[in-house]
Amino acid sequence: MATTGLEKEVINIFKEIDKGNNFLLSGGAGSGKTYSLISVINEILLRSPNSRIACITYTNAAATEIRNRITSENLVVSTIHDFLWGNISSFQTSLKETLLEAINEEIIKLSVVLPYSNDFSEGIKYKEHLRIENGEISHDEVIILAKLMYQKYKKLCDILKDKFNYILVDEYQDTSPYVIELLLDHLNKSDKKNIIGFFGDSMQSIYDNSVCNLDEYISSNKVIEITKKHNRRNPQSVINLSNLLRRDSLKQEPSNDKTAPNMKDGIIKLGSIKYLYGSEVELSELKSKSFFSNWDFSDSKKCKDLRLTHNLISKEVEFSDLTDIYDKDPILKFIKDLKKHLKESGEVHDENKTLKNILESINGRKKGKTYLENFLEKEGNQELYDEIKDNLFSEIRKIYFDKDNILSDKKESDEEITIPSKRDKLIKHLFKINDIITTYKNNDINEFIKKTSFKIKNNSDKKNIQKKVDLLNSMSENLISEVIEYADKSGLCIKDDNIKDFIKNKNYLYNRVSKVKYQQFINLYNYLEGNIALSTQHKVKGSEFDNVLIFLDNGKWSKYNFEYLFDCTNPNVRKTVLERTNKLFYVCCTRAKENLVVVQKNPTGKMIETAKEWFGKENCHNLGT
Repeated sequence: MATTGLEKEVINIFKEIDKGNNFLLSGGAGSGKTYSLISVINEILLRSPNSRIACITYTNAAATEIRNRITSENLVVSTIHDFLWGNISSFQTSLKETLLEAINEEIIKLSVVLPYSNDFSEGIKYKEHLRIENGEISHDEVIILAKLMYQKYKKLCDILKDKFNYILVDEYQDTSPYVIELLLDHLNKSDKKNIIGFFGDSMQSIYDNSVCNLDEYISSNKVIEITKKHNRRNPQSVINLSNLLRRDSLKQEPSNDKTAPNMKDGIIKLGSIKYLYGSEVELSELKSKSFFSNWDFSDSKKCKDLRLTHNLISKEVEFSDLTDIYDKDPILKFIKDLKKHLKESGEVHDENKTLKNILESINGRKKGKTYLENFLEKEGNQELYDEIKDNLFSEIRKIYFDKDNILSDKKESDEEITIPSKRDKLIKHLFKINDIITTYKNNDINEFIKKTSFKIKNNSDKKNIQKKVDLLNSMSENLISEVIEYADKSGLCIKDDNIKDFIKNKNYLYNRVSKVKYQQFINLYNYLEGNIALSTQHKVKGSEFDNVLIFLDNGKWSKYNFEYLFDCTNPNVRKTVLERTNKLFYVCCTRAKENLVVVQKNPTGKMIETAKEWFGKENCHNLGT
């Protein structure tokens, strides 16, 4: 029988556990899913003290919270990468074979000559960087290798089930499909018994390539779903709005706990929601209006200004020198036009010649001038051309990059994220450098040592490290190339295979970025890490703030469309775009603990009509009147 005082949802979970069923606890934003997770763990240990439990969390912060609240030798709490590596790392022979197969079958794509061979004499090691020659793999490779090994080896499945009676996954919707496949499909090869439990919310699945939901497994009864309706975070006005935004049957209500954060004197807070619109919207001016009285936009912990696009933010926060390279580089269009001409004209050229040689020999002309003359007549383009003119055309034609390579809101080097990042190898490396500085500043010495492989044996070692970090931290006005070189030379952040591969052969993009001041990247880092009020809408998932401003602007990003959201009768509506936009808007709105303001420029009549239904007529304001 369940312990007195348990939530009814937890009681229902144990009814399924008693039947030997895997389960999913679905709960909307602010429902206290982590609290339920901790309750489940405590109850398992109370009922069966010898049960062995693995708890997989989405963030290191969540892992720390659980460890601080539960002390048991039979509980292992870790991020997904650490969990998987801990269970495959000792099987080195199988690891080596699987890694070689994955490389040669291009499941893991590397810049190596195929077929690739390596005896990995020092074994396979899990590091913050990828150095395949030394057998050193990083986060993405761990996920892929674990999936392949559990798919291939039944014995591994037996061992994992023997090791853990329960495997509990927090924030399941953001987990890689590989992990879900491993847990719910491949483990079934073993006849041994254990329980897999998931906690999360499909409406908060906003990352590409994540599993999103477990509908397939629920419909086949491989997983039994239990819903949690209570909301402990949001005021009543936000709860009402979020219920209108959900596209499933779950409708939230205030919790019965009179001491919950969204209660005041035992009564649910009303809070406020507003929808502001007009033909002209100047956000910097709007923030000074009465709509935002008592909002402190300098406090990023209590106030967030959320936007979908980065362009205006990059100028305001001063990292546009970097983003302009990725988003507006003229060389990209020049190369694209040149390749198009060569394809259409049928001209055959030796790609082992330099770009300069190719341009001298082609017949193509545009507006009476050669491709090169047209390109060079624009200011600044001569310098860009000089950088690449002597490179082989076979390399030049491969040049490609875009703003997603620098502005992706996820970073591969962060164990908190299990989804592969779109950032390129250079930006990932710069993030590693800043992460190391931040880790040291936060006095997280264990994590710092893990990231750098330094050894601290005495005070002299401590002083030496302090000196190196201080010097690196003082290089904000240096060029990015100088910072990378010093970080490597000092041992704070070595240049691994990824960045070496990126830099080699006079890489055009690296040459451009390397000449930008490091302060620009520091500004970018603080922006993407949420250290300022301005933020992308994706970045605030999992967070909460007293005051939230959402500016609805698609920013020409075709994956999202806020007009569809407010006018789903539009005949041009694309279902996938609407669903993606809906989830993102839901996540953004449910961050607000007190006040929510949504701002939209030039909405249609139908959109305003929908806003009045959602927000209430009295809460919709035309800025032009």
